[in-house]
Amino acid sequence: MANIKSAMKRIRTSEKRRVRNAAVRSTVRSSVKSARAAIEGGQADQARETLLHTIQVLDKAVTKGVIHKNTAARKKSRLTRQLNALASR
Repeated sequence: MANIKSAMKRIRTSEKRRVRNAAVRSTVRSSVKSARAAIEGGQADQARETLLHTIQVLDKAVTKGVIHKNTAARKKSRLTRQLNALASR
């Protein structure tokens, strides 16, 4: 355990961030998973709505600093390509 006041504060803030980051990361994973399921389900309208929600969740995670912006861009791009492939069938 830390003895220095600033180190004790750092432990507290790190724990708060860890918990928040875990929650946001979980939300991102769930959202991406539901978007993939909607795309694989074959219903383009529902998949489009789910994808829009997923993009919002990814952008919010980037804003909070939980994931890197290129990671979010890659996920959005892949999901969008899958949706476009579904629409073109």
